[in-house]
Amino acid sequence: MKLDILVLAAHPDDAELGCGGTIAKHIALGHKVGIVDYTRGELGTRGTIQTRDQEAAESAKILGLAIRENLNLKDGFFGNNPEDQLAVVGAIRKYEPKLILANAIYDRHPDHGKGADLAFESSFLAGLPKIETYLDGKKQTAWRPDALYHFIQSQYIKPDIIVDVSDFWETKMNAIRAFKTQFYDPANKEPNTFISNPGFLRMIESRAMEMGHAIGVKYGEGFTVRRFIGIKSLFDVM
Repeated sequence: MKLDILVLAAHPDDAELGCGGTIAKHIALGHKVGIVDYTRGELGTRGTIQTRDQEAAESAKILGLAIRENLNLKDGFFGNNPEDQLAVVGAIRKYEPKLILANAIYDRHPDHGKGADLAFESSFLAGLPKIETYLDGKKQTAWRPDALYHFIQSQYIKPDIIVDVSDFWETKMNAIRAFKTQFYDPANKEPNTFISNPGFLRMIESRAMEMGHAIGVKYGEGFTVRRFIGIKSLFDVM
């Protein structure tokens, strides 16, 4: 299946937190969007592998994803190395996306910066025909996306692009809340974490309001780029 947008994320829930509104918006516009999670979040303090799998599936339904799969890389220990690069190259070639969205270039969680670099380098390598990968016993065709953008996570990063997600904010929040073991729940007796603090989701909203305010809308999601952005007309920009 060819995708218009492929989101590459270190952990289940990274995509929802960083670009859930952008995902929902582009699906509503008729684009095919999918998520490939690198890991199953098995080192997370709260929940289990099984609950994270269930939560990721529920979130996928809420967003309306065309696909969601998991590469089963090692949470906390995956790296920008040949083995993991080949796994990501295979996923890129499998779905042939026009655009890739990936983790923040740096963040408090080291997996996010690693995930950003892994996506960036793998998206280039996926276009080299002499790198061989196989799917169901058949050699895959080389493929390189047109662009790769990095969503912003908990660490403040100045965005290069802000997407208006005002009409899709509730969809984003519902997708996040599908990960109910991970976020604030007074009935959950597991240890508190950075993201289970009741103020965390308020921070996510306030950041989105700040970015939205910058472009004259209610909510925005920011992205950074590693190369210049070309436009055909000045009227393509808000």
